[in-house]
Amino acid sequence: MESKRQQKISRLIQKELGEIFQLIARDNFPGFLITVTRVNVTPDLSLAKVFLSLFGAGNRDEIFAKINSHKKEIRHQLALRVGKQMRIIPELVFNIDDSLDYIENIENLLKS
Repeated sequence: MESKRQQKISRLIQKELGEIFQLIARDNFPGFLITVTRVNVTPDLSLAKVFLSLFGAGNRDEIFAKINSHKKEIRHQLALRVGKQMRIIPELVFNIDDSLDYIENIENLLKS
């Protein structure tokens, strides 16, 4: 169970990372849409697990590897946006959110 503080920080990080990925995707990942579906923050607010959905034509693993290689720049951009609201900017751990693929697979199985 997350505390109110964790929930607020999670929502703030999700909103700001969504905007950051919109700006980054335009330049670095043309033809790809990157959305932040969920953020989980540890109780000490030092680690944020960020779940991403990747949409577009191309190799998702390659795009995910690029995102992980730009992790420091993304965290820096986040710090510039929320630095006045948070004392410590959490480390970011990116994960691919495959819940949409799972739902699509279930729907296909039900249709057949």
